[in-house]
Parts: sequence; C-alpha cells; structure tokens
Amino acid sequence: MFTGNVSKEVLARSVIAVPPLARSADESLSVEENRRLVAYLESGGIRNILYGGNAILYHVRISEYAALLEMLAELAGADTWMIPSVGPAYGVMMDQAEALRDFPFPTAMVLPQRDVATSAGVATAIRRFCDRIGRPAIAYLKFQEYLDVADVRRLVADGCVAAIKYAVVRDDPHDDPYLAELLQHVPAEMVVSGIGEQPAVAHMTRFGLVGFTSGCVCVAPRLSMRMLRALREGDVAEAERIRATFRALEDLRNAISPVRVLHRAVSLAGIAETGPIIPLLSELTAEQEGRVREAAAALLEEEHGQEKAPRGEH
Repeated sequence: MFTGNVSKEVLARSVIAVPPLARSADESLSVEENRRLVAYLESGGIRNILYGGNAILYHVRISEYAALLEMLAELAGADTWMIPSVGPAYGVMMDQAEALRDFPFPTAMVLPQRDVATSAGVATAIRRFCDRIGRPAIAYLKFQEYLDVADVRRLVADGCVAAIKYAVVRDDPHDDPYLAELLQHVPAEMVVSGIGEQPAVAHMTRFGLVGFTSGCVCVAPRLSMRMLRALREGDVAEAERIRATFRALEDLRNAISPVRVLHRAVSLAGIAETGPIIPLLSELTAEQEGRVREAAAALLEEEHGQEKAPRGEH
C-alpha cells in the first residue's frame, strides 16, 4: 500500500475511484468480493481508491471500523493509495481517529455534515481530527455553505488539508463563483473534481483542477483513465467522447440515487458481488434494476472495446 506523502503527482497519476463497499448476506464485510473489485480497478490502471459516500461510510459501525481499515490495507497493491473516510458526526470522527492512528494511511477524508454544523465548527473539527491522527485530512466540499473559503484557506495554510474533493453541483460547471474564489486562495494542483466524469472536463479545462473522482470507474476503469489522459494531453474532443459513454449510467445515478445505483451496477456488471445495501438506504425496485443492468452492460461493452483496441487507437 502506498504510504508516502500526498502530492500533486500522486493526485494526478490516476482517476480517484470511489467504489461501493461489498458486504456478505449478513451485512458483514466481504473480503473476497472487495478484493475482486480492487483487483479489477488496479488491472485498469487505477492507483488511487477512496472509500467514502459510495461505500456508505456515513453509516459504518464504529465496532467494525478497525476491521475495515485492516481490510483496505491488506487489499491494496504495493503502490495503491487507499483513502478511508471518517465522520460525518464529530464524535464518530474522533473515535475513528483512534483506530486510524494504528495504520499508515497517509490521510483520510472527512465526510461532510450538512445539518447541525457551521463553517467555523467544521474547521475546528478538522483541526482536532488532524491533530489526533498526526496527519492532514482531505476536505470534501459538497455544499457551498459547508466551509467558507476563508476557513479552507486557513486550514490549507496550517497544513491540515492534504487535498480537496470539490463536489458542489452546478447547472453549468463552467460557471462556479465559489470554485473560482476558492482557487484564488488554494492551489488548483491540490483540488480534484469530485462528481464523476460529467463535470470533470469543465473542472479540469476551465479551472485547472488536477484530476477527478469517479464511481462509474468501477465499471469502466480503462475508459475513465483514458479520459484523464486525454484531458492531461489537451485532447478535449476525445475526453468529451469518452464522457458521453458514461452518461447513461450517470443519468440513472442522478435520477434514482448515486449510491444505490452504483452499488447494484457493480454486481449487475459481474465485477464483484456487492451484497445487500445497508440501512438507512434501501434496494432498487425491479424496474430500476432493469434499467441499471442495461446501462451497466452498455458501459462494460465500451470498456471491453477499450481493452481490445491496439495501443494508440483508444
């Protein structure tokens, strides 16, 4: 497992996969199915893997958190960067910090809390968490009101933030005054686009973000990595072409539920059996599952075409 410092080179080397967490029928962690998924991602070139919202770590039991960390460390290849998440409740975050102190993860992401929180209070919580684990955290900006730019700037200046996952949804990702203001105070090389392939083109070309996270990369890692390379090489037309192949599954995630759709799509595509989805979430209906199966199969077919294409003809 990668245990070095988080740098712009590490952030940029790979799409940051945000996979579901596979569970057995009794809802315990499934080591073997999670191993299958991690191996599939690594075989497609992924080296950065973040367990957060798609893994439903919002609802993980404190009693199983140390076992989760042990599993992630064991599943990672020698150069794979595993990123666990903590929170979003302050008490949960601080209890999880105790477990994290025993593992060499370079950082952990703080899940955002929308209610019962203020920007100053969130900043204090992140500082205390980082002090407790002795390492910086990843800040997850999912709502504009979650952290003021001034608070983010101070956290970065004080070495409390290793990277920022930017995931504020806009009708037009090219028009984002909050992101523009943020980048006046924080280097773009430490900020990744955090909403999958769809806004990544705008975020990387318009704002210069260093990379992007993805859930659908769990179905098509080679395609997603090709899109990242295209953006890095300035081939926007190719990036847009690839982005379109992800749209059907992403549209279902947006229409139904990002987490629930991805959780089932990975199983329906035959990549890994993700098992039951834990409460407070619920399973898809049969009709929804049929649509997800169709979209996942189409994306997987595109991925297989990527595997067969000769080098240089992707």
